[in-house]
Amino acid sequence: MATLYSQAASNVRRTWFLMALFLILIIGLGYVFSYLYDNYYILYIAVAIAFIQSFASYWFSDKIVLSMTGAKLVSEEENRELYHIVENLTIASGLPMPKIYIMEEAQPNAFATGRDEKHAVVAVTRGLLEKLEKVELEGVIAHELSHIKNKDILLSTVVVVLVGAIALLSDLFFRISFWGGGGERKKGGALVLILGIAAAILAPLAAALIQLAISRKREFLADASGALMTRYPEGLASALQKIAGDASPMKSANNSTAHLFISSPFKGKKKNILSKLFMTHPPTEERIEALTNMRI
Repeated sequence: MATLYSQAASNVRRTWFLMALFLILIIGLGYVFSYLYDNYYILYIAVAIAFIQSFASYWFSDKIVLSMTGAKLVSEEENRELYHIVENLTIASGLPMPKIYIMEEAQPNAFATGRDEKHAVVAVTRGLLEKLEKVELEGVIAHELSHIKNKDILLSTVVVVLVGAIALLSDLFFRISFWGGGGERKKGGALVLILGIAAAILAPLAAALIQLAISRKREFLADASGALMTRYPEGLASALQKIAGDASPMKSANNSTAHLFISSPFKGKKKNILSKLFMTHPPTEERIEALTNMRI
């Protein structure tokens, strides 16, 4: 049976595996297209992009995510109640105090990000602060702090950048395939075009698979360890029920960051078949049931 410690170690291994897989994928695509166009500058460019994106995903992904969500840093003076809730829970869990951000969104939701415990961020929406009771808010904050303690945030944040990079490069190669890239093709034009189209089609699927590499069990694990932190699982269960029942849309919601939130931000938006097939969160009913059956 997985423990908090084995799950944390597993997440670190998955992070390095994903980054290595990303490098192999980008370099592989660069090699194929440089060979087909008989221009190895394409390979050099792909390698440079791969290393730059991997570096950025580790050092700057938290800043990228905060920029994408429009979250703003908040001080103790600006929101003492929120600050003290986070402070008390970090003391109880033995974590350093994370930076606190607020998103001006009506939808109640939250996420944690950052590369490690010393560079962590907890972000909550305005709707979460306005619509939840204190014990419910404590449950949500404890859940996010558990992601930090379990080292989920590094894996989750790296995925945001990797998914975006794969989609960007796939689109670039599709354009090269379709328009010819201004160079002579070493092989048949039809083959290059087919490869470009295939890359463009498979990129969203590859992105979804990378997101699904973050097991849904991490949400159950964060729920459980968050409940242990507060010693009151009913608070988080009630919060999840309110969050799931709130239909307020989130303006900044997108597929790249959806997996970071405590609950899917795509509320009030029409879901297609693929979005249902590749859900990044376990059903809320199952999470509430697990919390309800917890014995502390």
